[in-house]
This record gives sequence, C-alpha cells and structure tokens, in this order.
Amino acid sequence: MWNYEKKLQYPVNIKNPNPKLAKFIISQLGGPDGELAASMRYLNQRYTAPYGEIKGLLTDIGVSVSVLHL
Repeated sequence: MWNYEKKLQYPVNIKNPNPKLAKFIISQLGGPDGELAASMRYLNQRYTAPYGEIKGLLTDIGVSVSVLHL
C-alpha cells in the first residue's frame, strides 16, 4: 500500500528570471533521452495501467515534466 500526495517538496520563488540560462537548461533536458521524452513515455504508459490510482500518478508525473518545457 502506498500514499500519493500531490505537492511540491520545496516552495518555488523566482526572483530574477534568466531567459538565457533557461534556454540552456531546456536544451540539456531535450533529446531522445531527455526529460520531455520521458514525459511522453509516462503519458503513454498510463493507457495500459491496471488501476486508476496508477493512471493518475503517471499522468501527474508526465504532465509535471511536460510543463517545464512550455
């Protein structure tokens, strides 16, 4: 048995946004082995998950990683 709570581990407060650094970080996360590809695998796996709780968890993981790339 496990318990899943949807909350951030640490609060996020961005005081000085840096678009140049953000572009560099996103370039490191992309590619076939990057976070965006992993996000798509999570979202695809949710369709074959046997339980609703697991589908919800896979969806939350996939979407949270995808949002980083918008």
